[in-house]
Amino acid sequence: MLTGKTAVVTGGTRGIGFAIVKKFLENGANVAIAGSRQESVDKALAKLPEYAGRVMGIWPDLCSPEEVAAAFASVKEKFGSLDILANNAGISSRTSLYDYTVEEFSRIMDLNVKAVFVCSQAAARIMKAQGGGVIVNTSSMVGEYGQPSGCGYPTSKFAVNGLTRSLARELAKDNIRVNAVAPGVTRTDMVAALPQELVDRISAGIPLGRVGEPLDIANAYLYLSSDLASYVTGVTLRVDGAAMT
Repeated sequence: MLTGKTAVVTGGTRGIGFAIVKKFLENGANVAIAGSRQESVDKALAKLPEYAGRVMGIWPDLCSPEEVAAAFASVKEKFGSLDILANNAGISSRTSLYDYTVEEFSRIMDLNVKAVFVCSQAAARIMKAQGGGVIVNTSSMVGEYGQPSGCGYPTSKFAVNGLTRSLARELAKDNIRVNAVAPGVTRTDMVAALPQELVDRISAGIPLGRVGEPLDIANAYLYLSSDLASYVTGVTLRVDGAAMT
């Protein structure tokens, strides 16, 4: 579905991001894994020996326009294009408002919103010059419902939804589609570490009766990044089993 395409996946070293990387590779894309440190990127690359030559690693500061532009240029130089950007990097928090510091709030907003803006701008400049492309952002179910603590995280995802819709309208003329995927509770490292009793209790509140798997989210990314979604832009696709908080 993605043969001949090149993708950058931020936060691609583990969890949902790594599942997206594998799904893109399985479907013929060249992929650049963007991580926070060279060490984590190298570990992810070591798990993909069968795709040597079609996968590379980058580790820019995602909030630095200069570092991101240089890293994306290196991807285009290696593979010849940059067709898909998966803005997946992000951090969460459950801190109470009464204990929340400005510094913690800023860290959330920087990686979850500012980095999405910086990466989207850098990618869009390349995509416009080559005639088009696709940007897909990771939102969250709490971007619609909020959550009872850690207000910075849902606030950042509300912002991602707004940025997604705005960029979709702005970049359509340049043949760049912009969408988002809003996962529900997903079996990442954090959920996998929970007691099974708690996971069962969480699952009972989800109409489909289970938590999501990283592959569920990666499949949504594949669809939105492929030509099957050629007339889909400005959408935040919920992948949450019809869960509600």
